[in-house]
Amino acid sequence: MTYQAEYARSIEDPQAFWGDKAAALKWFRVPQQILSRDENGVERWFADGELNTCYLALDVHIEQGRGEQAALIFDSPVTSTQKRYSYTELRDQVARFAGVLSAQGVVKGDRVLIYMPMIAEAVIAMLAVARLGAVHSVVFGGFAAPELAVRIDDARPRVVVSASCGIEIAKVIPYKPLLDDALARAAHKPDACVVLQRPEVKAELLPGRDLDWQAAMAQATPADCVPVKATDPLYILYTSGTTGRPKGVVRDNGGHAVALKYSMQAIYNMNPGDVFWAASDVGWVVGHSYIVYGPLLAGCTTLVYEGKPVRTPDAGAFWRVCAEHGVKALFAAPTAFRAIKKEDPEGQLLQQYDLSKLQTIFMAGERLDPPTYEWTRDISGKPVVDHWWQTESGWAICANPVGIEMLPAKPGSSTVPVPGYNVQILGPGGDELPAGEQGILALKLPLPPGCLPTIWGDFERFKSGYLSDFPGYYSSGDGGYKDADGYVFIMGRTDDVINVAGHRLSTGEMEEIIAAHPAVAECAVIGVHDDLKGQQPVGLVLLKDGVELDEARLEAELVASVRQVIGAVACFKRAVVVQRLPKTRSGKILRKLLRQIADGNEYSIPSTIDDPASLAEIEAILNRRGLLGKS
Repeated sequence: MTYQAEYARSIEDPQAFWGDKAAALKWFRVPQQILSRDENGVERWFADGELNTCYLALDVHIEQGRGEQAALIFDSPVTSTQKRYSYTELRDQVARFAGVLSAQGVVKGDRVLIYMPMIAEAVIAMLAVARLGAVHSVVFGGFAAPELAVRIDDARPRVVVSASCGIEIAKVIPYKPLLDDALARAAHKPDACVVLQRPEVKAELLPGRDLDWQAAMAQATPADCVPVKATDPLYILYTSGTTGRPKGVVRDNGGHAVALKYSMQAIYNMNPGDVFWAASDVGWVVGHSYIVYGPLLAGCTTLVYEGKPVRTPDAGAFWRVCAEHGVKALFAAPTAFRAIKKEDPEGQLLQQYDLSKLQTIFMAGERLDPPTYEWTRDISGKPVVDHWWQTESGWAICANPVGIEMLPAKPGSSTVPVPGYNVQILGPGGDELPAGEQGILALKLPLPPGCLPTIWGDFERFKSGYLSDFPGYYSSGDGGYKDADGYVFIMGRTDDVINVAGHRLSTGEMEEIIAAHPAVAECAVIGVHDDLKGQQPVGLVLLKDGVELDEARLEAELVASVRQVIGAVACFKRAVVVQRLPKTRSGKILRKLLRQIADGNEYSIPSTIDDPASLAEIEAILNRRGLLGKS
């Protein structure tokens, strides 16, 4: 079937389309009610169906005779360890840890908070919670105690699962003191904490509350899968919100399983036995969807990587993992490839590895600028697929559907809407805009399976945050446009559009031009307050390693490039070289924070920031250049 035929059917008859996709799963009770509305008036998928996500991810494959196939590969360059788990071995570990949780009173519907590094046990814990029909909430290992406490109070977990430490580049981070601090701050107190002792740090366990992972596993009775309704929650995942309160995205069991299994074939072209690597973290939605659940639902082998794209040990790390484990599809954020490009711009380290099994490189998590797209494609010789999705969607909204039909790529575009997603570009009044005109990306309801049905404990926040801007649509908060061929171009968050003397300009378009300069590894353009023009764009530029260039000359060249492409209307006159850009741990540049710094506004350092010291550095540089505190 062609993409156009598949997509048309998904939009014209969504119930028949998703009913067929649901038939690919082994349900405990096959759903007859494909689409219905819940008590809040929200469309829900497969409401009368019953299943267990852990059963679909593990037990089904064993029943089909593939128990000896590799399910999970753990690769940790920071500890020089590797381990493989077959489907049978992983199922047995998961069932036993489900028994540990069950012995602590965890039952269907209870929450379990998981605070762990990128190790196999984090995946085991997630699947064990799902096996019991409980709800997991994964919080990044090493997350600050105050923010962890807020999430504990919001999710109210019966049990917390953690590890004694996490390991960053040449740095060991003890987790237990952070967890103890968070639990002291939180009003809610869990019944127990299960702690995995790692060799690098031994944690002190509190008698009566804390359990040693290994000791508890030795005594546990393996637990069976507990059937749940398709609409029962599988997990809560906290994402950044506009208020200080955590925003817990809820994912249900049934729609999630159907969507992810479909996506593994339709988008990623993965089949049972293929090796899939999402180079992310289980603390992010990519980790939930494509380290843990998607690959295992599809019967693939998934990779858990405890390392970085660079300096563990070098910029050839990704290529080494792909070659060593026979990876068919690699998925990472553009920032990872920009880091590789910065340290190995000619791709010399890549030449050491056999990438013959690697077929496709996928990127998501932030906008993929054309220079990064083109560099990765040219260096690797592999097709590069940009796809766009959100924590809220749980899987790709727009992509090149490799498993259906590989469409011609257009740099800067995440290609076309994925079957099931009715993507529209709307103006401020809710009118659909013509091709080429920038507006707000909105999804016509109903959302396909796998998308969030609510915010944990706060449906009104879900309604006001996503459904109120345009009745009948989910508002994504991202801006962009469609071209005449229906290709979608994401230009960034709607607040990344700046107003220069009445002209609305996309910072993403300016970043695209700046990043094309041969000396530039990465950049961010922010709108800084200007008394005369409202805002003026300022470029923050990170140079490739080994590049020595007069900053004034670079600024002049970048100004000329922006003027040539966009015109004088952009008023782009300032470019500043910085040593690093403030990012979240998933690699997203904190542009709003940069604007607040440049405008001299008060700001709070977000809990998700990876490198807080970068803020002071940039503030000092902007101050030296006379660009600070103009508001």
